[in-house]
Amino acid sequence: MEKINAEVRPEGSLEILSKKEIARLSDTGAGGLYSLFRVCALAVLNAGAGTDDTRQILEMNRDFAVEFIQEHRGLKLALKNAPGHAFVDGKMIRGIREHLFAVLRDLVYTAGQIRTGVFDLTSSAGITDTIFHILRNANLLDPPTAPNMVVCWGGHAISREEYDYSKQVGYHLGLRGLNVCTGCGPGAMKGPMKGAAIGHAKQRIQAGKYVGITEPTIIAAESPNPIVNQLVIMPDMEKRLEAFVRFGHAMVVFPGGVGTAEEILFLLGILLHPDNKDLPFPLILTGPAASSDYFTRIDRFIDATLGDQARSRYTIIMDDPITVARTVNVGLRGIEADRRGHNDAFAYNWRLRIDRAYQQPFSATHDNMGNLEISKAGGIHYLAVNLRRAFSGIVAGNVREEGIRAVEQHGPFAIHGDRAIMEQLDALLAAFVQQNRMKLPGKRYEPCYRIILY
Repeated sequence: MEKINAEVRPEGSLEILSKKEIARLSDTGAGGLYSLFRVCALAVLNAGAGTDDTRQILEMNRDFAVEFIQEHRGLKLALKNAPGHAFVDGKMIRGIREHLFAVLRDLVYTAGQIRTGVFDLTSSAGITDTIFHILRNANLLDPPTAPNMVVCWGGHAISREEYDYSKQVGYHLGLRGLNVCTGCGPGAMKGPMKGAAIGHAKQRIQAGKYVGITEPTIIAAESPNPIVNQLVIMPDMEKRLEAFVRFGHAMVVFPGGVGTAEEILFLLGILLHPDNKDLPFPLILTGPAASSDYFTRIDRFIDATLGDQARSRYTIIMDDPITVARTVNVGLRGIEADRRGHNDAFAYNWRLRIDRAYQQPFSATHDNMGNLEISKAGGIHYLAVNLRRAFSGIVAGNVREEGIRAVEQHGPFAIHGDRAIMEQLDALLAAFVQQNRMKLPGKRYEPCYRIILY
């Protein structure tokens, strides 16, 4: 792979840093930001490389380095041994440069606000306010004239048929003037954006928004796709997920794997809170006809674990992009009426109640995975929390560097709980493996978990 040395300057944001900020970015120690920025920058520069293996990316680019230079003209990054496909004739692709400095902007802003105590991470309201400020600093919260942001979730390693279907849904959303937000990566995160861009072009919409929301531990596995024109890096997975549901007005979920199941459970758990029972939130699960088994199994799992109340919060529409787009549009009109009726902002959903349990970062260690209480004893709202954490741990063991390393050192994560629930979980995960939804196609999957039945 070709490597390039280059100097790049920001465009439109963060042209100047303080001496303290540069010192923190250059610090390779535990309190510095260098290692974190290097990994995120490498992910951005590797966009389109076709691998979700974080370790492989880091190994292939061991000689990649960054130097931060403050000149009288402003900030400059000196990149050494950067991946060559991020450049054209020696000049960095403009979209990649924008993404690179979006990473820098968010890491510097978040670290600075946390260090100075501006962000209150000790309370639920403080965390919600923190997420708001990070999104606002990234210029994502321009007040829309009406709710129009559709969040699309789904897998990054999906079949061509599923990708083309997600693109068709995005196209029909774009024809209706709707914007798209995803996790910013490939697959079901890229398809809806690409389709929406075509729909916007046909409608002569020149200010279409294609928003990508990610976080440092997963960005290497899901590098930002080139359609993303607004990128934001949240501090952790929980704040990323909350950002989606606060920022988005409707959710469309495409086929994926265990990570997509995690996202569905996160949202359902929130919507199951008694304070949210009357709050409208369109949630559609959709895919081509050939993928119907994926959602059938998820629906069966939700029915057996969370029950009818959870199933009532989503609609499954298979193989019909136009009906998906029309259903979203109808739902958005309901959102608009509800927000106007409660004098709530269009840009950020303040009324949604999210408990602290959904906001606390979950670290996928063997102790934490083993201590999950997966039962109905605390109610379905609490069960959803721990099921989502179990899925999060499996995602970590599959694609995140720290999770992969933990499994290599100590063996698969042990997950146990109520026998009936664990049998359903075991069956669902086995189906994901059988459908090749745990890793990129062509790779043999070695489970990072083991289900213990009592």
